[in-house]
Amino acid sequence: MMSIDKFLAEEQDPKTVEKVVGKLTDLLSSNEELLYIAVQKRPAVNLMPDCIALSNKRLFYCEPANFGITMNFKDISWKSIKEVSFKEELFGAKFICVPQQGENIVTEYIPKAQARKLFQATQEKLAAYKESLAQVEKEEKQAIESYSSVQEEPIAIEPAAIEAAPVETFVAPVQEKLPEPEDETTLKLRKLKSLFDKQLITQEEYEAKKASILESF
Repeated sequence: MMSIDKFLAEEQDPKTVEKVVGKLTDLLSSNEELLYIAVQKRPAVNLMPDCIALSNKRLFYCEPANFGITMNFKDISWKSIKEVSFKEELFGAKFICVPQQGENIVTEYIPKAQARKLFQATQEKLAAYKESLAQVEKEEKQAIESYSSVQEEPIAIEPAAIEAAPVETFVAPVQEKLPEPEDETTLKLRKLKSLFDKQLITQEEYEAKKASILESF
């Protein structure tokens, strides 16, 4: 089991963090690692706090169930998140996740220091994902434009060669073999593979999307 020390910098409850890390370890995909964990701290009774865990690929919402014996997990990937924010209040802060679709996910009573750290780390990951996605789309557009701009150029015949010819001769221009364009399916697969290599989508999301693309081929 991984060490939990790095998740206790802002006074997170050690027992809660240990339980969350133990449960999440089996849910992480290849090349995925936990980066930060924020633990709820209610002002009165705080026996079974909710948690928000951040990995390099997604956010996990962890809620104790059955009087703390079990724990429910809900994850949301970067492509499904529109934006995040937090609002400091008298007792801690609200951490707000705005998904691309559906209702906002609001978690209250996150200690202010943890809310700031979680917000900063999540913002960085969202920005990196959007930048990578924009780069892939830019490269795809450039590839299409580059192919469209390729034109055949006829080979010029030197005047001296024409004068020396005993009879009128027609020399057909040599056509250069143009690179075959990538079809739409190949472009989509290349774009999907690029997102997976950069750890912006999970193995499961990659395989599912790949299968969907191939079925439509």
